[in-house]
Order: sequence, then structure tokens, then C-alpha cells
Amino acid sequence: MFSLEGKVAIVTGGAGVLGSALVQGLVGAGAKVGVLSRTKEKIDSFVSKINSNGAMAIGLIADVLDREQLDAAKDIVLETWGKIDILVNCAGGNMKGATIMPDQQFFDLSIDDFSRVTDLNLKGTVLPTVVFGQAMAEHKSGCIINISSMAAAQAITRVLGYSASKAAVDNFTKWMAVEMAHKYGDGMRVNAIAPGFFIAEQNRSLLLNEDGSLTARGQTIVNETPMKRFGEAEELVSTLLWLCSDASRFVTGIIVPVDGGFSAFSGV
Repeated sequence: MFSLEGKVAIVTGGAGVLGSALVQGLVGAGAKVGVLSRTKEKIDSFVSKINSNGAMAIGLIADVLDREQLDAAKDIVLETWGKIDILVNCAGGNMKGATIMPDQQFFDLSIDDFSRVTDLNLKGTVLPTVVFGQAMAEHKSGCIINISSMAAAQAITRVLGYSASKAAVDNFTKWMAVEMAHKYGDGMRVNAIAPGFFIAEQNRSLLLNEDGSLTARGQTIVNETPMKRFGEAEELVSTLLWLCSDASRFVTGIIVPVDGGFSAFSGV
């Protein structure tokens, strides 16, 4: 597996289902990790568990939409470990009003919720990049990984706000990759991972019934996924470690699907 010994990473949304798996993958590869979340109770318990196993992590309580809180988190990391090498922008999500259900029309969209989802997914990626990326740019060395989605590349019913904002994250990833390489050289890289369908708290009720069986939507997704299953959070880790390591030192500006073949299948 890829080694990240001596590297310092920050993972936003680090206490969530996917974020916590990415944190564990990073510490397992030898990185020191700042786990950033808004929820102190969840993050304290998670960080304590990591450190009890001999790894090094600190909890960072901050909202990805709050510049002052992010600046304070950056200061803690720099005071503790002296540098930042890796940023994983994993915070994101969706809201009911930005979703168009089968019994609704597009015109029922809540613009307020659409704006909130856009802020969370796009601004919540851009703002941490501004704050933590600056510390990397000062040394002309760093790796930024954004979390995209299958919803970014093709139309997936219902998730209007989420799709639009994740598509913007894809564009931002490519734009930043070019900008960083032009301004700071080949030591600054920006890429994204686009997970396929994974079970997390926000989509569990959409994909699974209470007895664990598939909902109609869940069954449709599995049918359209050549591997015929949902992903497991740990299956994102090897791609993350590759993108963060010197093994991908000539790789920037790409979005890597980890999706069981969903994006490759035409449905025929």
C-alpha cells in the first residue's frame, strides 16, 4: 500500500460514514490527520479511538462555510504539526427542498434549499481550499482531493441541487489543478474522487427499507451497476492514497470514478 509517513492531512466531514473511512485510511498509511467536523461529540469519540490505536489525529471543530472557524482550525494544525500536505474536501450533502420527488415538478423546487445545498457542496469545498490550500501553496507542495459524485457527470433523477453543485465541484477541481500548476509548479496537485452509490445516513432511507431490503430506487441503482451492489466506504481508500502519494505525482485535474462500473454502463 502507499506510504504517507510524515504527511499531515485534513479531512473535512471527517466524522461521517465516508469521511471516517478516509481518515482511517490516511492514518493507516502513516499520515497525521486533522479530523474536521461541526459535531464535537462525534469527533471527540472518533479521534480518541484513532489515537488509542497508536495513530495521530486531532479533532477540529469547524463549519466549512465559516472562514473564521476554518482559519482557527488551520492555526491549530500548523501549531501542532507545522505544515499541511493534504486536504480532503469530504463535507457535503443534500436537502429535501432541493430534491424533486416523483410526485413533484421542477417548479416545486425550493430555491432557498437549492442555495443551501450549493453552499454546502460547492462553497464548502472552495472555502476550505482557500484556507488550507494557502498553507500548501506557500511551500509549493500539496495535494487537494475533492469528493464528487456520480450525480455530477450524468443526470440522476430527483437530486437536482446535489447534482448541480457536484458538477460545479468537478469544474472547480479542473480549474484549480490548472491554476495551482501554473502558479506554484508541479508540487501542487488537485484531483477528485467520484464515488458511486454507497450507503450513508443521508441516503439510507432512499435506498434501503427498514428490513434492509432494497427500495425500488435502490434496486434500480443496483441493476444499473455492473458489479450489482453498493460500494463499501473502505473501497475509496486505495484511490485516495494513490492520489495523495508520489505514485500519482504526474496526475492532476482528474475525477476518478469508484463506482462498480456505473458510469461505464449504458443500460443496454
